[in-house]
Order: sequence, then structure tokens, then C-alpha cells
Amino acid sequence: MNIETALKEAMTIDGALGVAVVDYESGMTLGASGGNAIDLELAAAGNTEVVRAKIRTLASLEIRDTIEDILITLSQQYHLIRPMRQSNGSLFLYIALDRQRANLALARHNLRKIEESLEV
Repeated sequence: MNIETALKEAMTIDGALGVAVVDYESGMTLGASGGNAIDLELAAAGNTEVVRAKIRTLASLEIRDTIEDILITLSQQYHLIRPMRQSNGSLFLYIALDRQRANLALARHNLRKIEESLEV
């Protein structure tokens, strides 16, 4: 599946507010959908720093493992960051979810399926 199709599918996840595919090396957004209440470009840049910090921390701790996803919980939203394995870790999927409407376990499952089928 291409980026546009993946973004459309991600926006069908219950509670989806916005979704983006981001290059964490540059902080650039390769594609985005939704986000009326969220500046996805700004969120992509900020979440790039989150991913970089986690990767540096894992290296400092000499943990030889991969990040499946990073979850940030807010009082009204969930923010999921999922590094894409097929991009050698340089890209990640980011989705913001309305906490009242989203099923977190199902959202993680669906985002994983989208990540696995996305070709860039």
C-alpha cells in the first residue's frame, strides 16, 4: 500500500484525529491526513525529537532491541508513534486519537497492520 492509501486507512481507526508519515532524520512529513485540531507538521517535528531521544537512550543503555511503538497519553488524547521497520527506522507513523472514542489496543493493532503493509 502507498502512503496516501495508508493515511486514508489510518483515518478510519476509531477516534483518529490526524495521521502522518514522518522522516525522523529530517523531521519532514512525507504525508498527512486529518489534523483539523492538530498542526500535524508541528507534531511531526516534535515527535521526531521524541523518537531521536528514545533511540539515543536505548543506545546509552546498550539495549539491543527495536521500538514497536511509543505511546503518549494526554487527558483527552492518545498519541501513537510507530517506527517503520522496512524503512530501516528512518520513518515513523504518527497518529493522534480522541481518547473518548478510541480503543487503544485496537488502534495499536490496526496501526501495526498498516505499517506492515506500507511500502515507501
